Formats: sequence, structure tokens, C-alpha cells
Amino acid sequence: MPNAVPVLREAEALPQPYLLFLGDTTEPGYAKTAFGLRDWAGERCVGEFACAGATVSTGLPFLSPAQARLAGARAMVIGVANPGGRIPMAWLPPLLEALQAGLDLVGGMHARLAGIESLRSVAFAHGRRLIDVREPPPGIPVASGHRRTGRRLLTVGTDCALGKKYTALALVRAFRERGLDVDFRASGQTGILIAGEGIPMDAVVADFAAGAAEILSPDADPAHWDVIEGQGSLSHPAYAGVSLALLHGSQPDVIVVCHEHGRENVLGHPHYLLPSIEDTIDLALRLGARTNPAIRCAGVSLNTGSLDAAVAGRVIEETAARLGLPVADPIRGGDAFERLVEACLA
Repeated sequence: MPNAVPVLREAEALPQPYLLFLGDTTEPGYAKTAFGLRDWAGERCVGEFACAGATVSTGLPFLSPAQARLAGARAMVIGVANPGGRIPMAWLPPLLEALQAGLDLVGGMHARLAGIESLRSVAFAHGRRLIDVREPPPGIPVASGHRRTGRRLLTVGTDCALGKKYTALALVRAFRERGLDVDFRASGQTGILIAGEGIPMDAVVADFAAGAAEILSPDADPAHWDVIEGQGSLSHPAYAGVSLALLHGSQPDVIVVCHEHGRENVLGHPHYLLPSIEDTIDLALRLGARTNPAIRCAGVSLNTGSLDAAVAGRVIEETAARLGLPVADPIRGGDAFERLVEACLA
């Protein structure tokens, strides 16, 4: 990542493979770190572990920390991104169990593992590491607003936890299959765990967040693509500031708007209705034009995971006809996704 400031120098800096910890989670949307690692770094995941009462599962084998250690795991990763990035007291016994079983702990929460005295003392006693990846690099500048060389694509969402990271990773894979020079630029803890580097945008002091987005996607060859993982939503009552800083700082030439079919209310804020896809496109283009007047929307990534294949295909076609843009579910792929990729590159 030339001229950028990586959080992790290389993927090998993390102890692998992982046991995924799901805490006491009952909302699948909050387990996006675990699902992201399962789907995009599955070869690095040996199983899952959770507190009593958790109802979310990745489908991986349920292993105790001791069993996972025997299966080759070297670390337990907190696979949850709950509101506020807290580490509840109920999580401490299983986290301590992991350390005592010989596993390092890797966290991407706002709450730092190293800031909890009981974890520090047990980690020291057992010679284990506490690794916090949601730590921005030092020396981030205030954004300059200057245009940079190279081409940039940013995934933009109608809400949190609906497919911005998956869409970015799928597009990177498709671009590479076409022989293009492309990098995935991680802007959240899960993306950083997958890519091995990046900047956790929501952990950057607000005045420097757009500057962080600038150094996340530095000057590059004119033919090079940076596909930047989006965060939050420009209409989110809590996280819009992160989304706007990422939009202004990354200066995307292309946006792909991400939406989950059937979601009507903001995750974690059910008293707020979701904006429409049309309103999200309009808002992103108006705000994005401040730092890149040539910004355009290539199409829509539609999460249809709750639908069967036939219904999903019909919904994708109807949404594309309504918007007059390519619409696809990157996980389903197919001709619709090929059309979306071509529109991005047009």
C-alpha cells in the first residue's frame, strides 16, 4: 500500500488460524466480522465459540478454546461489532478461557482488549498477546482535498451491515479476473482482518477522518483501481459522519449503492425508516461532487439473501428496470453481476 499508513504491516502479523467468538449475539447483523471472516478468509477459521444464550451461528464447528487449540487455532477473534463497540462483562469469562487455553485474543472493538486489567494480567501470566486492530495509525493529516491519480470505487449503503464489504471484495475479485490492477482498501475492522491492512475509519478523530480516507487510497497509476470498503450510511442517525468523511476523502470516480431487500428500518434504530435507493444515490452524488465533480453511480448491489433464487432474480430485474441501472447480488453472481462490473469499468 504505497504512501498509505497500514494498521497491520502484513497479514502474517496476526496469529492464525482463528476461533471466531460470537459473544451473546442474537442479531445476525452484529456478527458481521465473524461472517466476513468465514466467507472471505475461511481457510483461516477452524470453528466458532459463544456465550450461553447466543442464537447466531456461522455454521462452523462449535469448539471450546481448548478444542480449537488442539485443532490448530492460534487466536480467538471477537467476531461481533455491537453498537458502541463494547466488551460486556458477560464476555470476560470466555475471553479469559481462551487465554488460559493458549490462544491470543484479537479484537476490533472500540473497547480495547489491552484496556481491561483482568485480560492483561491473564495474558501476561500465560504469555499470550492482546491484539487490537481498531487502532488508527499516528500522524493522519487533515484532508487536502487535492485530486489524486488512479481510479477509485466506493461502496455506499442505505444502512449498516448489508453488504458494502462483500460487494467491494466481489468487485475486486471480478476486476482481477479481467486482468486489472486493483487493490481492496479496508476501512473497518473486518476488512482489515481479511486484507491484513487498512484504516479503521470509525476510530479516527473526526477532523482527520477525510485525511485518513485520502491516505487509504493514495496516488496510483492512472489505470490502477482502488475499491474502497464503505462504512455506515450517509442517512444514518449515528454514523453519517464517518460515511461522509470517507466519501469526501476517497473522492470516488464510481459508487455502487448497497441495499438489503426487505429492510425497512435502520439496524439498531428501528424508529428511523431507511432511505430509498433513489434518495441514497442522489445524496451520495450531490455530496461526492464536492471533491470529485465527475462522480457517477454505476449501479446497485442488492442483498437478496432472504429470498430463493427465482424470487431474487425477479426482484433484481424489477429493481433494475425501475432504476434504469444495473442491479445484482454479488453473492449470486451471474449475468446481472457481470453487467454491474462492466458498468463500473465503463
